[in-house]
Amino acid sequence: MESEKEVETVIVGNYVEMETEGKSKNIKSKLSNLFWHGGSVYDAWFSCSSNQVAQVLLTLPYSFSQLGYLSGILFQLFYGLIGSWTAYLISILCVEYRTRKEKEKVDFRNHVIQWFEVLDGLLGKHWRNVGLGFNCTFLLFGSVIQLIACASNIYYINDNLDKRTWTYIFGACCATTVFIPSFHNYRIWSFLGLIMTTYTAWYLTIASLLHGQVEGVKHSGPSKLVLYFTGATNILYTFGGHAVTVEIMHAMWKPQKFKAIYLFATLYVLTLTLPSASAVYWAFGDMLLNHSNAFALLPKSPFRDMAVILMLIHQFITFGYACTPLYFVWEKAIGMHECKSLCKRAAVRLPVVIPIWFLAIIFPFFGPINSTVGSLLVSFTVYIIPALAHIFTFKSASARENAVEQPPKLVGRWVGTYYDQCICGGVGPSCRVWIWWVGEHGELHTPD
Repeated sequence: MESEKEVETVIVGNYVEMETEGKSKNIKSKLSNLFWHGGSVYDAWFSCSSNQVAQVLLTLPYSFSQLGYLSGILFQLFYGLIGSWTAYLISILCVEYRTRKEKEKVDFRNHVIQWFEVLDGLLGKHWRNVGLGFNCTFLLFGSVIQLIACASNIYYINDNLDKRTWTYIFGACCATTVFIPSFHNYRIWSFLGLIMTTYTAWYLTIASLLHGQVEGVKHSGPSKLVLYFTGATNILYTFGGHAVTVEIMHAMWKPQKFKAIYLFATLYVLTLTLPSASAVYWAFGDMLLNHSNAFALLPKSPFRDMAVILMLIHQFITFGYACTPLYFVWEKAIGMHECKSLCKRAAVRLPVVIPIWFLAIIFPFFGPINSTVGSLLVSFTVYIIPALAHIFTFKSASARENAVEQPPKLVGRWVGTYYDQCICGGVGPSCRVWIWWVGEHGELHTPD
């Protein structure tokens, strides 16, 4: 007998959230809830932590060889903290959008909110198009990178097949993610993914320290400006999980509790990335300039093989994280998003996997692609667009006063509101852009 569940509408301020209450009455439902239906704060934390670092963990020592110790550590701290700040801004915008729509009686129980819809609802179609373009391109190449990384890693265990053949095999395996409906159903996978990443990070750290420094090791640090920026953009990509932030929030029972989850996830990830990258660079130094994958330099052992296998499974999970938002976009484009048949939705998702599979076969090296994606896509997706969207959404005093959740302040005053004043000069019009400090009630204070 199917368990009966009661849906209750809970209002927190002006925010309407949908929660499912009531206890399951049979073992099958209990097991399903335990492993499949995740919507708690902890589920969101596991998802954010698992999604932030996957194969990039193996390329961070390569970035350290390009940047040196000091810049490598500082860039990780800087990008991690700034990324957490913009993820917080995204969460505010998402809550604002959902609340406005729910006041209009829009039901999101069978519809997953995405970042481009938030931009559309708050700022209009032009912002929607920009957000959709950057996010989809970033997620497309993010999925490609996961397939390339799978083939690259398995090659260190079994080199009987070439990397492209392994890409064919893992492409077929990763295509099974079409059967996972949404981020709400990644509970067990996100938990296992974090365990796998943790094991791999500490394996890299301990194995490098036990191995010791290679003979004649050199730590030249940044020798070329191009290498320096390449390493920096790879670290930028490490903390670029914002493309799925809105979907992870939507999967929560109480999305307004997301606030600091990304920050805590980032702090945990830093405990993995800083020791592992530093230890591998300490042991192998400039040799990493010719080996973007840390597994290439560590000696073969059962522990390394275990780390490789765990990373392969984790890359499958991360492929699902990157591809699922693309599935949603495609479903909405063809009118199948709210279809309740899992098999029908899985069938229509397959056209999304095929071009990703094809691109992964064409481009067999993921180290340079990480840096390219970081510089061209993550910078806008993670930092620029969310910050600008927040500024323009709450630039007026009335928007801030009517906000469901008050936008962040600094020392009691609004910061970062831009005021354009056009002044006609002797040779024609010119525009001056001032940054104003706006008071509690929105009045502008003219400088002395």
